[in-house]
Amino acid sequence: MVAGGSRGGARGASVALAVLVLVGAAGCRQDMHDQPRYKAQAGSTFFEDGRAGRPLVPGTVARGHLKEDARLYAAKAGTDYVDTLPFALTRTVLERGQQRFNIFCSPCHDRTGGGGGMIVLRGYKRPPSFHVDRLRQIGVGYFYDVITQGFGTMPSYAAQVPVEDRWAIAAYIRALQLSQNARLADVPAAEKAKLERGEAPGAAGAPAGGGHGGAS
Repeated sequence: MVAGGSRGGARGASVALAVLVLVGAAGCRQDMHDQPRYKAQAGSTFFEDGRAGRPLVPGTVARGHLKEDARLYAAKAGTDYVDTLPFALTRTVLERGQQRFNIFCSPCHDRTGGGGGMIVLRGYKRPPSFHVDRLRQIGVGYFYDVITQGFGTMPSYAAQVPVEDRWAIAAYIRALQLSQNARLADVPAAEKAKLERGEAPGAAGAPAGGGHGGAS
């Protein structure tokens, strides 16, 4: 009798629990789930312009996109392209610029900036050489702006290349231009003396054509 009573009590408790769950479920309201709402891009008769989606409040700025520094983000001083970087130019910046240039730019512009990259050799429109007078004389901010906005058949690379890297690439383009158009007068005195002695710039007494195995 005791065992039977225990089983009966357990069944009763289970039934009572089930009833409570059902009552609780019946009491759940779906007001928030079923509340009136607009779908994205839907129309509306409530607003005068007929749009459910409301325009941004004037002056709204996305988080992290204030971009108050015009030199850094727009590459301009007034209406002119800036001719200097908005941060210090270092060897690290140039090396970063070279790396990013070789990845993103050289397929069209080639690694010297002449405009004969592999994509061009396969039929894409040839870009101008970086070594023409027009591009040698324009402010370095122009290259940042073209990377950001795109130009002609070149698309914008803003999504692929962060702001600082765009400036690094622009700085490296200037280095490429100098490398193809440098004069002896541009060389520092110490390095000029090495060149006049036939030594490689930056080397300590090594002949310019030297190296392992000599000239190839």
